Amino acid sequence: MAAPASALVSFPVVRMEKLETEERGAAMEVIRDACENWGFFELLNHGISHELMDEVELLTKAQYGRCQEHKFQEFARRTLEAGEKGADVKDVDWESTFFVRHRPVSNVADLPDLDDRYRQVMKEFASEIEKLAERVLDLLCENLGLEPGYLKKALAGSNGPTFGTKVSAYPPCPRPDLVDGLRAHTDAGGIILLFQDDQVSGLQLLSKDGKEWVDVPPLRHAIVVNIGDQLEVITNGRYKSVMHRVLTRAHGNRMSVASFYNPGADAVIFPASKLLQAEKEEEEEEEEVRTTMTYPKFVFQDYMNLYVQHKFEAKEPRFEAMKTPIATA
Repeated sequence: MAAPASALVSFPVVRMEKLETEERGAAMEVIRDACENWGFFELLNHGISHELMDEVELLTKAQYGRCQEHKFQEFARRTLEAGEKGADVKDVDWESTFFVRHRPVSNVADLPDLDDRYRQVMKEFASEIEKLAERVLDLLCENLGLEPGYLKKALAGSNGPTFGTKVSAYPPCPRPDLVDGLRAHTDAGGIILLFQDDQVSGLQLLSKDGKEWVDVPPLRHAIVVNIGDQLEVITNGRYKSVMHRVLTRAHGNRMSVASFYNPGADAVIFPASKLLQAEKEEEEEEEEVRTTMTYPKFVFQDYMNLYVQHKFEAKEPRFEAMKTPIATA
C-alpha cells in the first residue's frame, strides 16, 4: 500500500505570463517535467477572468445546496450505515455529481435544476476552458517537437473532440476511514482541466515510484492540468497519465469542476510517427536497443467501452487489450 501523502514535495506550478517573457524556456521546462514525471501541473494567470471563476464557484455551490444536498444525504446515510455494520464500501465514491456536455452537441439547456444564469455562466466558462485546453495542447506540441495543432487534430475525429464538464461536490464525511471521495484511477481521455476548491483539499496523485500519495495543492484561481491515457498513447509513453484520487474530509464541502477535452468517438489514436522516429534515431545514435513498448492503435470509443468496465484498475492491461486490429483505417 502506498505511504501517506508527503507535504515536502514541490508540486509543479506554471505562471503562464512567463511564457511571454525571457523566462519562457524555464516555464516550458516545468511543463515538460510535469508531463513526463507527474502527469499533473497547475496553471496560474491563465487568462480566464477571476470574476468568471468566482461566479462559477458561487453558483456551483449554491446549486448543490439547493438541488443536490438533500439527495446526497440519503445516500450518505445508507453508505455509513452499511460501513459501520462491517460492509466493504470502498467501491463507493463519496461524491455528488452532474455532467454538462459541450461538444459535439451541448446538453446544458436540457439539464434539470439549473437556473438560467448558471446555464449562461457554464457556457461562458466552457468556452474559456476549451480555448485554454487547446493552447495547452499547442504548448505540449512545442515541447514534443510536433507541429502546432498536431494534438488537437489527433483528438478531433470526424466531428471534433468530445468536450464536457463534470461538476462534483465532495461533502464532509464523518468517517473518512470508511470511504473515499473518488477511488484511484487514471483518466481515459486527452487533457483534463480542473477548477478545484481552494479552501478544501483532497485531490492526490500517486508519485512516479508508486510509493506515496502527493497532494495537489488548492491554489486560488488556479487551473489544474491532468494528462489522460490518450496523450500517453500519442506520445508513446513520454507523457504519463497517473493514478489519482480524492480523499474524504470530516469538514468542508470540496467543489470540483473538471472539464474533459477528449477525442471524438471515432478518432483513431496511435503514437505520433515523428516521436517514434526520434526514438529510433536516438537508439541508433547511442547504439542501444531498448525495451520501450510501442503503444497500440485503436478507435477511442473502443477504448472507452473497455475503460468504463475497468476504470478503477491499472491502465496497462487496457493498453494491452487494445493491441488488436481495428476496423477503422
